[in-house]
This record gives sequence, structure tokens and C-alpha cells, in this order.
Amino acid sequence: MSHLAPLILVLPLLGFLLVVLNGKSLSDRGVGLIATGVVALSFVVTVITFVLLLHDRTREVTINLFTWISVDTLHVPAAILVDPLSITMSLFVTGISALIHLYSTAYMEGEKDFRKFFLYLNLFVFSMLTLVLANNLVLTFVGWEGVGVCSYWLVSFYFDRESAASAGKKAFVYNRVGDIGLLLAMFLLFVHTHTLTYLGIFSSTSLLSPAIATLVVLALLLAATGKSAQIPLFNWLPDAMEGPTPVSALIHAATMVTAGVYLLVRMSPVLALSSSGRMTIAVIGGVTAFVAATIATAQKDIKKVLAFSTVSQIGYMVLAVGVGAYGAAIFLMVSHAFFKALLFLGSGSVIHSLGGEQDMRKMGGLARWLPLTFPTFLVGWLSISGVPPFSGFWAKGDVLSNVFAHNKPLWALGVVTAILTAYYMSRLFMLTFRGSERFREVTHQHDPHESPLAMTAPLVILATLSLLGGLLDLPWAHGFSLTRFLSPTFGFVAPSAAQSTTLQTGLALVDVVAALIGLFAAFTIWRTNVESSTFERPFFEHVWRWDDAYDAVLARPLEHLAQVSNDVVENRIIDGAVEGLGGSVQRSGEGIRKLQAGLVRQYALAMVLGVTVIVVYLVGRVR
Repeated sequence: MSHLAPLILVLPLLGFLLVVLNGKSLSDRGVGLIATGVVALSFVVTVITFVLLLHDRTREVTINLFTWISVDTLHVPAAILVDPLSITMSLFVTGISALIHLYSTAYMEGEKDFRKFFLYLNLFVFSMLTLVLANNLVLTFVGWEGVGVCSYWLVSFYFDRESAASAGKKAFVYNRVGDIGLLLAMFLLFVHTHTLTYLGIFSSTSLLSPAIATLVVLALLLAATGKSAQIPLFNWLPDAMEGPTPVSALIHAATMVTAGVYLLVRMSPVLALSSSGRMTIAVIGGVTAFVAATIATAQKDIKKVLAFSTVSQIGYMVLAVGVGAYGAAIFLMVSHAFFKALLFLGSGSVIHSLGGEQDMRKMGGLARWLPLTFPTFLVGWLSISGVPPFSGFWAKGDVLSNVFAHNKPLWALGVVTAILTAYYMSRLFMLTFRGSERFREVTHQHDPHESPLAMTAPLVILATLSLLGGLLDLPWAHGFSLTRFLSPTFGFVAPSAAQSTTLQTGLALVDVVAALIGLFAAFTIWRTNVESSTFERPFFEHVWRWDDAYDAVLARPLEHLAQVSNDVVENRIIDGAVEGLGGSVQRSGEGIRKLQAGLVRQYALAMVLGVTVIVVYLVGRVR
């Protein structure tokens, strides 16, 4: 295992270097083959490592690559930690990323920056794997920043469009705000535990007082809200739809946006020390899930519906973390990677077939034109809506049953959110695939067409995973339990009372009823309508006026402050002081210049007079 595990990281980096060094001599097909192949090989190595880990008695292996930082008491190795959590993350990151790479070879065909796109993708995957495999917070931070900068490049890939350039900057700035939280957590932990390796921190949690532990947890939550797009830093994610659709799938499904949830779960032994910190996490997750779901009900851009859906689903994961249901959070994370990647790539296939159109009001009736995209998208829709037996039903149900055991009001909020989820996804499905063929009203050069095999093959694989993914945590079906496999990496949380079979069945029925209510409402409203002002509220469409609030509370006052600083502080105070000093020097120079007439006779007379005064003075002193 110690020889294989580093290859998980090295292979995507190798692909990046090969394309950098040989890209100009490679065709687009060659670039796509290399970039996709190395990520696929990384997935194969991850599967082998997973099998080896299953047979390892400790299920926790640290592999030191080299000494990185050694300053006084700070010792940070470049080392990877192979344990159930890191290998689970690596499995779906490499697997989903490989499918997205394959899909991109066809979707991005003909783009002038085709090579650059795959460079960014490979570097992104390497950074994400560094984040999840690192055995210490410093190396995690390197991967954390790596995915941040790659997302900036990918979101603003079409940088010649003002909207794309602005979206990239927005994502970058919002994530930097979150990064402050991770840095603060690192500083606090090092001061009190004198280490930044995960295992070292976990063995030293007794050194953290309840107050310090709460501060660390809140700092980690700030980091997670930035990277995983939670309130108050969630509204960068929908703007990130300006990037190519495969980027949306990569960032919003399997990788970057799950990093915050991963960090919280990884630090679960510290979270266990602060009940108030965990409650704050749960409230933020539950409220974000609900708010984002309401916003998704009024979006008209197919990708923006899916973007707010991502924010909402990650809210469920954060809610699960807050109540200590770490296994449920990861189970939903994996399932979400399957069905959300499927939905994003399916939307890309729709957009591809319509020549770039993303407005759902200009779609409709696409089911007969897209014989592979339609049924696979249907699987993703039913899965995220929580319809059994699809993976979303089992994963979301696991989250809600755990929340029910700890906090009934948050559970009720989660159920309402589940109804909204089924509603807005059914609305998307109806407007896109059913009803009249409204795309006829828009000028197109050709009828819609099914995407090529490189795009539809990943859809079929992801649809299969979305259908069967629930088996990952159903031990009664085959004996394997994802939660049981992951549990050694979690911190202690006081267990809740055991739920009876009757209660579990009742909660499952509530989940099914919630999904059916959402589906029924959407079919009733959108079966014949294309627009309904009654249900598409401008308040929701404009993201609860969240950007407007930030603009009014932060942007405009800061802009005014900057203007005042420029007009008063810069021009009058700073420039005035500098110019005043310069004027004083100039005036003194002009005064002294009068003594420098340039006439030698005057200089000689001055010298004689000066010497005379000195002689008279000295003679007077002698007497």
C-alpha cells in the first residue's frame, strides 16, 4: 500500500506535466487521452488501495514522502494519510473526475483553449486529492488553495465574457474570506496542541478548553461556508455556472464544494468537544438547505437550478455533521456525487443539443430527441427527489432520521426542504423534456440531436450508480456498511436513543410522502404552464436579494470609503503632506539660493570678512 498510494496523487500531476511539456506537439485528441487516462489510472490505483486497506488490521496508514517544514517546534511532513475517510473521498473524486474528463473530450471539442482546459482539470484533481489525502492541516491548505485557484481559472474560462470574468473573481474573493477561518483554526490548534498533523491533534484534544474548541469549530465552519457554499458565503456558486458545463459538474458534484464538509468530518474529534459549535453547524446547514431550495424554485436557467440544488444538498450534509451523523453526511456526499454529476452532465447534453441554450422556457419536448439523455436524466431526477429505490432516497433518509433523533425542528425544516427539492427538480424535468417543443420558436440551425458516445457513456454509468448507490450503506442487503467502515475516523458524539423499526419505517414513509407531494405539485402546475408568476416569485429568483444586501451593506459603503480615502486621505492628507514638505524644501532652497550669486568677487569678500571675524575673535580671547 505504501508504494501504491502516492500514485493516486502523482498520476494527475504527471498528466498535467505531460500536457504542459508536450501539449503543442499533441493533437486535441492526444491531450484528452492523456488527461483522461491518468485520472482513470488514479481511480484504478485508488480501488486497489481500498481493497488493501480492507485487509489492513489498523486501517490507518501514514506514508511520509519527505520532510517539508521544520522550523523550531513546527514540523510539517509532506505525508499522506490513508484511512477509510480519505480513501472513500479519493474513490469518488477520481471516479467521477475520470467520467467528467471523458465527457469533456467531446463537449469541449473545437474549443481554442482545449489544451488549457485539460491542464486545469488535471491540476484541479491533483489539488483535490492533496486536500483529502494530506495527513496535516498545512498540506490540506495547499490542496485547499489549489482547488480554489483552479476553480477561478475554470469558472472564468471564457474570460473574454464580462460575466465569466466577474464570476471567477467573485468565487475567488468569497473563498478567500472562508480561508481566513481555516488559517485561524490552524493557528489556534498549533498554539494549544503544538502540532498540525491530524493524528497529533486528535491525540491532544484534552489540551483544548471548551472555549478554544468552540472557537476552532466556528473557524472551521467559516472555512466550510466559503468552500462548500453555505450561508453567508453561498452566493458565489450559482455565478460559477459561467464556466463550461463539465466544470459545473466537477466543482458542484464530486470535488470542490464537498471540501468544506470533508474538513468538518475530518476534524470530528474536535467538533465533539463543542456542543454549541455543532449546533451552530446544524442550524447553518438546515437554513442553507431550505433557503437554497426556495431560490431554486424560481430559476429559469437550467444550470442555475442545479447550482442552487447543490447548495441545498450540501446544506443537508452540513446539517448531518452538526448532529454528529458523520457517516450519513459522507453517504449523502457520495450519492450526491453520482446523481448531481449525472444531472449536470445531462444538462450539458441538453445545452449541447440546443446549440448553447440554457433557458428552460425555450426547451420542452426533448424526450423524443434525446433517447439516452432523457432516461438517464430521469434517473437523476428521481434520485435527488428522494424516490425509492434510488440512492438519494436512502442517503437523504439517513440524514433526516439522524436529525430527527437530535433536533425535531431542524428535521421538520429538512422535510419541507425535501418537498421543495422534489418540486423544483420536477419543474426542471417538465420544462425541459415534456410539453410542447418550444425550442421551435427559437432560431436553430438544426433539430436537437443526441450527444456523442463520449458524452452519453458517462451518463449511463452515473445513472447506474445513482440507481444502485444506496447499496453502499445497506448492510442488510449485502453486509457492507459505509458508515461502519468510516466510523473509526469519527470523533465521539453522545449516541441518541435507538429508533424502533416502527419509527424508522414511519420516517421513511414521511420521506416518500414528501417526495410525492413535491412531484404532484410540480406536475399539476407545470404540466401545461411555461411561466407562472404565482410560483416564480421575484424575491426567490433574485436570491432573497442576498447580493443586493451585500451591495448595500458592504460594497457601497466600502466604495464610498474608498472614494473618501482617495479624495481626502490620499489627495489632501498624504499628497498634501508630501507636497507641503516638497514646497518647504523648495522655498528654503530659493532663500539659500540668494546667497549663491555666482560672483567670485562676492565669495572672496565673504571669505575675507569671515576670516577677519575669526581672527578678531581669537585675538580677543588671547587678551
